[in-house]
Amino acid sequence: MDCLHMKSPIIQAPMAGVTTPEFVAACAEAGALGSIGAGYLSAAATRKFIREVKALTEKPFSVNLFVPESTIANENELVDAYTALEPIRKELGITSERPKRSIAEFDDQVRVLIEENVKVCSFTFGLPDENTIHLLKENDVYLIGTATTVQEAKLAEDSKMHAVVVQGSEAGGHRGSFHGELTLEPLNELLIDCVNTVEIPVIAAGGIANKEMLDKALSAGAQAVQIGTALLVANESGAHPIHKQAILHSNDGCTTLTTAFSGKTARGINNRFIMEMKNTEIAPYPYQSDLTKEIRKEAAIQGKSDFMSLWAGENVHLTTEGTVKEILKKFI
Repeated sequence: MDCLHMKSPIIQAPMAGVTTPEFVAACAEAGALGSIGAGYLSAAATRKFIREVKALTEKPFSVNLFVPESTIANENELVDAYTALEPIRKELGITSERPKRSIAEFDDQVRVLIEENVKVCSFTFGLPDENTIHLLKENDVYLIGTATTVQEAKLAEDSKMHAVVVQGSEAGGHRGSFHGELTLEPLNELLIDCVNTVEIPVIAAGGIANKEMLDKALSAGAQAVQIGTALLVANESGAHPIHKQAILHSNDGCTTLTTAFSGKTARGINNRFIMEMKNTEIAPYPYQSDLTKEIRKEAAIQGKSDFMSLWAGENVHLTTEGTVKEILKKFI
């Protein structure tokens, strides 16, 4: 992984929706590999983001893309899921009609990465097809997959990824699962199993909140670690102030797994929205994400954390505030 030119064996987790150019550049300047969370961006917005990061740093950085899925939901499912959200929409004063499904611009984003000479690309929710992998490799792009099981890590290796992030059950945000049944294996177990199974470099992710945890992961065979929650509260992070405060005032055991916000399993701080959605119809991803997008946006505007997706890992209560540089210094 020397080609990534990281001063420290730390990758900033590509947290889609909260990364800003200033945040990514600050991580790169502090010696980590900064990552643009481009999963929800259009191709044009991806290009703009890349150029803004380049204007702030000459250090290498990564772009993370969501691999599109061919999920189909029937109309009854969508109507039921939309109806279940109506009381919350009403409470927030939302009167707009049901949104249309968002369209992924994955192929166009890949072309943008090549045109903008981005040299590191990571993938979540699956692996790109053979043609995409070949195209990126032809342009000397270093490819990183995401796995939540040994089987997924092996698939990443077989697809010719250069490295793979293995995501333990402690991780905040969305599970990167894409093959077989959803499983929840703690990082320490998953990491050892993956290191013993694949030959490509393994990057440890999930609940890494301090130097002791970083050192433990490296000792177990990880080539680097990926850190999300610990950096989410950094001054340069684009996370909503309410989200940052929820993290800084959190308690041990405050997180839970839910599909309520997006249709995919994700870990965040438990709140009223998650609890009220437990026994309701949830549309599959990305339909549910589209249905809740306006709720999340309006809740943030109104300052109502009860209806925001407060993504965070299991060790959220160990998070401390500061600049990116100050936070990373504690790991080094």
